[in-house]
Amino acid sequence: MSKVAWIIFGSIIVLVFGGLITYSRITNPPINVSGIDTNSIIAASDQNANIADHTFGKTDSKVVLVEYGDFQCPSCKGAHPQIKAVTEEYKDKVLFIFRNFPLTTIHPNARVAAAAVEAAGLQGKYWDMHNLVFESQDEWGTLTGTDRTDKFASYASQLGLDTNKFLENVAGSTVSKKISFDQAIGKKVGVDATPTFYLNGEKLPEATSSAIVQGSSTELKTLLDQKLSK
Repeated sequence: MSKVAWIIFGSIIVLVFGGLITYSRITNPPINVSGIDTNSIIAASDQNANIADHTFGKTDSKVVLVEYGDFQCPSCKGAHPQIKAVTEEYKDKVLFIFRNFPLTTIHPNARVAAAAVEAAGLQGKYWDMHNLVFESQDEWGTLTGTDRTDKFASYASQLGLDTNKFLENVAGSTVSKKISFDQAIGKKVGVDATPTFYLNGEKLPEATSSAIVQGSSTELKTLLDQKLSK
């Protein structure tokens, strides 16, 4: 190929990639979360597809625990029993918020799992599906295609959901927009791994998070009690 031909070829490649980047930015515009208080309940808005934060416990509590989690993450699954137990124990004192942060580069089923949980939430069964998906991670974690779809549909049926509506929502733009919004919030506060916990806006110490994953909630409860006593 001549030098002129190489220049022309290179120019075409640059234009094609430039066009793809521009198209991506138009179809998936950046989410501006700069003005959002990440330590409070984020209300429903157009940015999050009118799906507010999912909360458990005392909504006006002075102590707020936020988890950024990935449903296919083994460490998130390890943390789940402790978080479930602690939030139940402190539900009259502490507010718990869960936000999606699927790490799809290493967990290919993470986003569809998050979509399944969000879709269940549209039918009033968010926490039921949240718990079921975490606790059944070994069942769906390696599935693909119709096997994966059938598994999540079976969970929807088990919870008494309208399965057709559920599957439509799993594949729809509404829950996808909500998940992307949660990810943008996570990136804003510096999340780069899961699970990541914030207590009243401060990231939990690594030792505390590791203890939760490994089965101990003692350090977390101590921190919660300290915050509540102030």
